[in-house]
Amino acid sequence: MDNTIVVAIISLIGTLGGSLGGILVANKLTNYRVEQLEKKVEKHNQVVERVYHLEQKNAVQDEEIKVANHRISDLEGKVK
Repeated sequence: MDNTIVVAIISLIGTLGGSLGGILVANKLTNYRVEQLEKKVEKHNQVVERVYHLEQKNAVQDEEIKVANHRISDLEGKVK
């Protein structure tokens, strides 16, 4: 074979190897970053869920306070 053909084949193999290696490294980095974002989203969702439950408990407590105040008002009205 001619030297230029051998050099061209070696260049092709090097180019393909470098390209595939770069793609694999970029893919690993992208997967890592996606995993980190998923962890952050999971933490955020846990906070949102906890706040939702706290708001529900707060609403129930507010209703219980209203009922207690109404009962106190009724008792005060009967005493007078």
